[in-house]
Amino acid sequence: MGTPSLGQRLQRLFLTGLLTLLPIWLTWIVVKFVFGLLSGLSQPLVAPALAELAMADPRTLGWLSDPWVQTALALLATVVVILAAGWMARRVLGQRLLRWFEALVARIPLASTIYGSARKLLDILQTQPDGTQRVVLIDFPHTQMKSVGFVTRVIHERGTGRELAAVYVPTTPNPTSGYLEIVPVEKITPTDWTVDEAMAFIISGGAVSPDSIPFSVPPPTEPRA
Repeated sequence: MGTPSLGQRLQRLFLTGLLTLLPIWLTWIVVKFVFGLLSGLSQPLVAPALAELAMADPRTLGWLSDPWVQTALALLATVVVILAAGWMARRVLGQRLLRWFEALVARIPLASTIYGSARKLLDILQTQPDGTQRVVLIDFPHTQMKSVGFVTRVIHERGTGRELAAVYVPTTPNPTSGYLEIVPVEKITPTDWTVDEAMAFIISGGAVSPDSIPFSVPPPTEPRA
């Protein structure tokens, strides 16, 4: 074999660099989204307070008016609030406050629907399903392709009684958006993945995955004689 040309060497270097930077870029996208979301929650409260402190003593506290400082402190404040909420949720007082808040939200028509649906979805993903594997593959967007989904509920078709699965199909790399599909139970492909393994697969764009996965729908089991 001859010496590779300059173009071939540049192509190899480009592919190597691309494969090296792609995971870093993907991680940055996900982290930026999460951190931006968290810091945005406290930004309206933290930014005015820091601006007032900076104006009170510009020479000593002027650095508090820098946008990156406000973003970092807003993120820190949000994380502290989340940790405090988790700590309170494990205490009797926190559980009483949560029940009081849920009762208050239940009186607001639109808010009760959104909160109740989100609460049920999170509870479902954190519990083991009865009779149906939680992480499955379905034919989406057509029969020659599979998508990873989470079975949130099994319902029945009116008239025939056939079992239908409500499957949430998250998108990559942001699993908080996705599609809801209603699929016959016999058309879904079960997996042995946990929810965490499926999330890692989705967020990484398939880079983090087992060496082998099921693809075809298993044949129906024949009843014993």
